[in-house]
Amino acid sequence: MDIKRIRWAPGAIADLEDICEFISRDSEHYAALFAKRIIAVVESILDFPLAGRALAEYEDESIREKIFKNYRIVYRLKDGCVEIVAICNSAKPLKDI
Repeated sequence: MDIKRIRWAPGAIADLEDICEFISRDSEHYAALFAKRIIAVVESILDFPLAGRALAEYEDESIREKIFKNYRIVYRLKDGCVEIVAICNSAKPLKDI
């Protein structure tokens, strides 16, 4: 599979900002560290785009997820890119994407 770039959906950007804002209430350092680690996981998807688990909620093999700590990084393989569509707490149901 030839995946060359990453695209962030506006909702995924908002998800990451909200999570980091919440963490920063206790520690700006850990909020920044969390953001860096999420971005590292996202960038690693380019190397192995099919390594993420296909989501049972959808009958579409192009919609997948990687797990980081208690968070689901939901992405879609589309048009030669990885589109990050949502970042959400794994304890909550996945919102419509």
